[in-house]
Amino acid sequence: MGNTNITTKSAELAARREKAVPQGPYHVTGFYAETAQGAIIKDVDGNEYIDFAGGIGIQNIGHNHPKVVKAVKDQLDKFIHTCFHVAPYESYVALAEKLNELTPGDFEKKTLFVNSGSEAVENAIKIARSYTGKKGVISFDRAYHGRTLLTLGLTSKVRPYKHGFGPFPTDTYRMPYPYYYRSEEGISNDRVDDMILEDFKHFFKAEASTDDIAAIILEPVQGEGGFIVPSTRFVQGLKQICEENNILFIADEIQTGFCRTGKLFAIENFDVAPDLMTMSKSLAAGMPLSAVTGRAEIMNTPLAGQLGGTFAGSPLSCAAGLAVLEVIEEEKLVERGAWVGEKIKAKFDEFEAKFDFVGESRGLGAMRAIELVKDKGTKEPYKELVDAVVKESWKQGLISLSAGINGNVLRFLPPVTITEEQLDKGLSILENVLVQEAAKLK
Repeated sequence: MGNTNITTKSAELAARREKAVPQGPYHVTGFYAETAQGAIIKDVDGNEYIDFAGGIGIQNIGHNHPKVVKAVKDQLDKFIHTCFHVAPYESYVALAEKLNELTPGDFEKKTLFVNSGSEAVENAIKIARSYTGKKGVISFDRAYHGRTLLTLGLTSKVRPYKHGFGPFPTDTYRMPYPYYYRSEEGISNDRVDDMILEDFKHFFKAEASTDDIAAIILEPVQGEGGFIVPSTRFVQGLKQICEENNILFIADEIQTGFCRTGKLFAIENFDVAPDLMTMSKSLAAGMPLSAVTGRAEIMNTPLAGQLGGTFAGSPLSCAAGLAVLEVIEEEKLVERGAWVGEKIKAKFDEFEAKFDFVGESRGLGAMRAIELVKDKGTKEPYKELVDAVVKESWKQGLISLSAGINGNVLRFLPPVTITEEQLDKGLSILENVLVQEAAKLK
């Protein structure tokens, strides 16, 4: 690791990509991966990188965990695909049983598997509409729920996600989400929560009746929105609104789930049991798999044949998912995730005190971010610095990501299995790059 340069093989692949692949699937780094293990990615030219992105939160247990690799290989020897709708198999049922047991809520649950985070969200909406007989869905400012047309209707960022792709489905609405760092000066966090919760009363009069709203979908920590953490007061207040108005509460745990926030699921930090929960990303350590888990009576509403898909709940992916849950338990990765989070938090809090361009250090568990600003008084977003840091970091051996509606947040999702040495080295690279790139922009 150290200073890296794109050389022959990556440059050749970049030229081939330019001719063969459209510009839409953007990528953050300029290298091409060859192997990955734990928290390290090696490119085709032999350079190594500490991965603080984790495939955008997919590699919570680390790249190519041996137990997951073995589970997938063992399944390959048996069969690759029969389609659960034609010839079902035990691994789908076994993984559903495990998620029913592990997800929060002391009630009977059932689980559906599909392929991607967007599919999970779409199916959760379908199930909520089927159960309630209502059609409206409320999401939040800065929310991200996917790139399909329905999920784009719930997502709250025009560029790059929504621009040019409308019209979007109707009966989707948006409400404010607490952003305490950018709330009006002098207003307490409790007051911010109360104002948003009180605004629901006006919303139900002015925008859509409670008779029309099937569900409210919430990221317990906003991901693409900038790793913004609400208070327990807010989340519990939202759940109360749902209960009082026959509205289902959907927790979108696609980025926050599986040890990322110091709990197995982020919603556990708020002592709330959602009616439905969507999961994907680290569920199967990189194999395409997503899930909707919820109250049995809700999940059972759609009729036979109304849910699923050809590849939904792939045997290979279910085998990987079962292995992931075993690894989490055996290696005590919930506790490990909390420890990794404390290590990063300590360094980021130091950055906030030390650097005039770090406006806020925030996050939950190992889901950490720093928001960069040009001035701590005005809080003007410093997107240029974030872009420079992301680009320079990978050149120096560290993969990082940006986030936020203004693109001025650096977010970090390292595998929770990362070694202390790798974590310290990555944080050291980040600090050096922050200082270096800030000096260039002055």
